Amino acid sequence: MTENDPRPLVLLLGAARYTLDACVRLGVDAVVVTGAPERDAGAVPVPAQLTAVHADSQSDAESVLAALHRAGLAGLRYDAVVTTDEFALVTAGLLARHLGCRAIDPDTAVRFRDKEVQKRTVRAAGVPTARTTVIEDVHDLTGLTALPYPRAVVKPVAGASTRLTATVTDLAGLRAFGDRLRAGRSTERTFLLEEFVSGEEWIADGFVLDGEVRFLALGAYGSPCLSVVDQDRPLWMRRIDPQREAWRYALAEPLVRRSLSALGLTDGVFHMELFHDPADGRLVFSECAARRGGGLIHEETLAKFGIDLGEAMLLCGLGRLPDREVRTDPRVIGSSFLPGRPGTVVACPSAGELEALPGVEYARVEAAPGTSWSDSLASTDQRAAQVLVAAESEAALLRRFDELRRWFDDRLVTVPNGSAAPVGVPA
Repeated sequence: MTENDPRPLVLLLGAARYTLDACVRLGVDAVVVTGAPERDAGAVPVPAQLTAVHADSQSDAESVLAALHRAGLAGLRYDAVVTTDEFALVTAGLLARHLGCRAIDPDTAVRFRDKEVQKRTVRAAGVPTARTTVIEDVHDLTGLTALPYPRAVVKPVAGASTRLTATVTDLAGLRAFGDRLRAGRSTERTFLLEEFVSGEEWIADGFVLDGEVRFLALGAYGSPCLSVVDQDRPLWMRRIDPQREAWRYALAEPLVRRSLSALGLTDGVFHMELFHDPADGRLVFSECAARRGGGLIHEETLAKFGIDLGEAMLLCGLGRLPDREVRTDPRVIGSSFLPGRPGTVVACPSAGELEALPGVEYARVEAAPGTSWSDSLASTDQRAAQVLVAAESEAALLRRFDELRRWFDDRLVTVPNGSAAPVGVPA
């Protein structure tokens, strides 16, 4: 990186593996800022071609800017600030304004971060979505005299995944939820009470450039994420084929476009969740993030459509259109979590062992010896591993998921909570 280097220079908040790979592949320079929590969790190594900078927090503007000054990098001419970190989105917009470069506008970022602001915005644009009520302090519910909806979802107003999320049916259940958070001294205090919407949970992933949706890929969860948490079931999803299920695209695309337009996303990737009621065909907006989706959504999209969302995030951030051609795989492509077991991990199969099994296109093992799980599932982020599978039909995909979960569980060795004896014998 030199003052006369003609290559683009981006500031990356967080070490997102596929965006780092895209930087190296496309000859884009990057200063990559990682925070302490990310490094403690085993952040992806920054390639030697890029510049790594350490900060206490990659989602705090003061921390990032100070780290850049300490490294002598605050005065460089950056072309864009890019992040796939949900909690660094507003920070990216604020830093870009200071650095005089491209990024999501901070007000637009807030519409993607704050779920109440988001739903109010899309509702005003005529997009159907759930009614909401803001709880200013979930530790103190004395001012609430009744639950405003027969059944409601309570969640952090600016959270991610399903962490600290629950379904409540009465005021007593809501108060018990608040009491648990207060006892645990939760730092997140402003929550959203949202009218419960039933139905199939769909997802929409893609990218936008110059305010126009240039690529859209639909998918569907096997069960809504909240049901996965409430019932301790493994999460799985599949990609929706645009030829075999064209009716889903015809129904979803207008809503996706109208929602993104209302929220103001002009350049970047998105991950949207929708609810479809099979009884009446109604489609309802749930929420949307201005970043790549989690889990194996990147791998699913690449396998099904040949589209690299990490590359798209980088190029759209720079104002460039990705030139990859959409190539649709006719097979059913899906992914599933392989759940852990309450207790502490002693040993588990490797990604290579999983990828050697029939139908497995990709595997990621996230449990290492010493990993511990409580007796209940706290969010959809808890899993021991993930697998991407290709099959000839949805029925075959589900059978393969079941077989892989049993295979993995048979080889997972854990020490149950409160016990000294391991369960499971490695093959």
